[in-house]
Amino acid sequence: MSDQHNLKELKGEDGKLLSPVLPKHVKNYLIDIDGTICEDVPNEEPERMGTCEPYPDALEILNSWYDQGHIITFFTSRTEAHREVTTMWLEKHGFKYHGLLMGKPRGGNYHWIDNHLVKATRFKGKFTELIKMNKVIEVFED
Repeated sequence: MSDQHNLKELKGEDGKLLSPVLPKHVKNYLIDIDGTICEDVPNEEPERMGTCEPYPDALEILNSWYDQGHIITFFTSRTEAHREVTTMWLEKHGFKYHGLLMGKPRGGNYHWIDNHLVKATRFKGKFTELIKMNKVIEVFED
């Protein structure tokens, strides 16, 4: 993936390597599966993936982001035991993606802390192109 997305090598003031970064025009999308790109299928009922349909707007928008050169990584609270059925479902419905992360903590109320810029978008039932808005956020004091 690093060659494909031209990760830029970075060095700290001490000359040691830092984690590389993507070019500013490439977004690194981390997208939940259940309740975001399809109905909410809990870990306790994975067999529902057999009949679950994707949200059409999610498939269209996410595949367009992939085609524009952005990185698409799905993540889910499903366990590794559900990886095969999840991968089969994504492929059956034609989702284009680069990675699948299993084992997201369950329960919501997420607060992501990272040393890289993080932008969060709460899904409220429909995928559209993203727009810019100013909102109040929590940050660390300087």
